[in-house]
Amino acid sequence: MSVEFQPGVTAGSWATPGADSPGVLAARFPRALKIGFWFCILIAVAAVLRRVVALSAPPSPNLPLQLATLDAQFASHAALTYFHILCALAFVLLLPLLFWRRTRGSILVERAFFVLGAVVGGTAFAMSVHAVGGWLERSAVLTFDTLFVTSLALAFVSMRRGDIAHKERWMLRAIAVLLGIATTRPVMGIFFATAHLTGLTPQQFFGVAFWIGFTLNTLVIEFWLRNRRLSGERIRS
Repeated sequence: MSVEFQPGVTAGSWATPGADSPGVLAARFPRALKIGFWFCILIAVAAVLRRVVALSAPPSPNLPLQLATLDAQFASHAALTYFHILCALAFVLLLPLLFWRRTRGSILVERAFFVLGAVVGGTAFAMSVHAVGGWLERSAVLTFDTLFVTSLALAFVSMRRGDIAHKERWMLRAIAVLLGIATTRPVMGIFFATAHLTGLTPQQFFGVAFWIGFTLNTLVIEFWLRNRRLSGERIRS
C-alpha cells in the first residue's frame, strides 16, 4: 500500500481557533517529511517487536549488561508494558491510513485514532512512574505526553465543532509528538555505542535522549506548519 499525499493545504498557529482553510492531512508534504514519517513508523514497530520478544523470552546470557538490566526493569512491570506498547503499535500502524486517499475520510479510522490515542497517552503517564532515566526522563514524558493528550483533545473538540482544518492540524501535531518516541531510539543508539567512551549508563542518558527526540519532532512539525502559513497558503489566523 502506498500513501498518497494530495496537494492543497495547511497550517496555523498552536492555538488559533475557527478557520475555514483546508485540512492538513491531504497536504503535499516535503519528501524529507515523508521519509521521516516512514522512518519513525519503522523504528516504532521494530522497538515494540523487540520489547515483546524481550518480555516473552527468557533473558539471554549473551546480552550486554546494560541491555539485560534494561530488559529486567521493563519485565518488572510487564503487564503495563505489554498493554502500552501493543496499543501504541496499533496506533502507529493506523497512522498511514489517515493520509491514504482511500481511508483518509473513514469515520472508523478517525474513531480508532482518538480511542487508541487516549489509551496510549494514559498508559504513557502510568509508564512514567517506572522511568529508566529517573526524573529527567519522567519530566520529558510528562511534558510531551501532556502535549500529545492536549493536541488529541483539541483535535476532538474541533471535530465536534465541524472545524476540519483545525482538527487535522491538531491531529498532525499529536502524531508528530507521539512519533517522537521513535526519534529517541537512534539518539539512544548513539549513547549506547559511545558508552565505553563516556561511561554513561541508560539511567543517565535516557532522559537526555527523550528530550532530544521529542523536541526534534515537535519543532520540525511546528516549523513546517508555520512555514506553510508564511509561504502564502490559504490560511486564516
